[in-house]
Amino acid sequence: MKNIFLLSLLITISSIDTNAQRVFLEGNDAILARQKMTCGCTEEGKTRYGMWEGRAYSRIPGEKDKHLFNVVGINTRQCSVVQDELRGRGFKSVSNEIMMYLDPKTNEIIDTWTNPWNGKDVNVLHVANDPVNMRGYRYEKDKDGKNVRALELRKYGDLTFSSDEIPLFYDNPLGSDYQVYVGGAYHAMEIFNSIYKSDEILDSKKKYLTHSNIAWTRIAQWLPWMEMGSKSGIMVFNATGFSTFDESEIWPRLTKVLNERYPIYKTPPPLDDDRTNETSWTVFKKHMENKEKKTVRGKISGH
Repeated sequence: MKNIFLLSLLITISSIDTNAQRVFLEGNDAILARQKMTCGCTEEGKTRYGMWEGRAYSRIPGEKDKHLFNVVGINTRQCSVVQDELRGRGFKSVSNEIMMYLDPKTNEIIDTWTNPWNGKDVNVLHVANDPVNMRGYRYEKDKDGKNVRALELRKYGDLTFSSDEIPLFYDNPLGSDYQVYVGGAYHAMEIFNSIYKSDEILDSKKKYLTHSNIAWTRIAQWLPWMEMGSKSGIMVFNATGFSTFDESEIWPRLTKVLNERYPIYKTPPPLDDDRTNETSWTVFKKHMENKEKKTVRGKISGH
């Protein structure tokens, strides 16, 4: 009897399809799903809070990886919606975001950091980017009125996943005018794996997502405030989080940071915001504009 039960169990397990069901959405179904993925809903002007927490490591050839920081952050966004005669429905998000660097042992916010490679203390410049907007509207159709590439999702029963890798390679705002010749371009990759309830993301008649979850990985260069110069190596960030419309669900630590340090980040930019986006590099450049700058010879620039 026991053997019959085990055989039946094995047959049942082997009959379960563990492969993802690939789902392809096109046209109106695709643009509505994309808008829900970005904005949380298909309506205009609804504030959505996306939070994440994780860790940041160093990776240097020939050296053991170091756990440099923990991180916690929040993005506050809203979306506008337009209808174009040729391109159909379109949407655009506007947002701002903060991310705090935390001590890897105490998990407390740090405002100074001791560089473990040279022993120097440096001031921490937490992420406070305003704005972080889509560059333009994303439309249902292309400029010729044809459907854009289908949206591919992976459905695992009640849960559906989206997976995106975003390679970044462009002129570094802290670099010289000779980056093509001597190097120094900004080089990174953002990896997003997001999870939704299948019935919410795949049904175009459903206007809202409740919660959605995210896994975020970033592979990037040293942060400028770390004063790592040309030292070989990269940083690896790994975090998870979720998004909500409910302000009361913002984590208490982030609520405290928003209230005490970054109150304007509790609300997203206006829907018609057309400012240039900020990054850790552009913010650092502005931070250093009126400050004396170090040189590789140990002198202060301008002296």
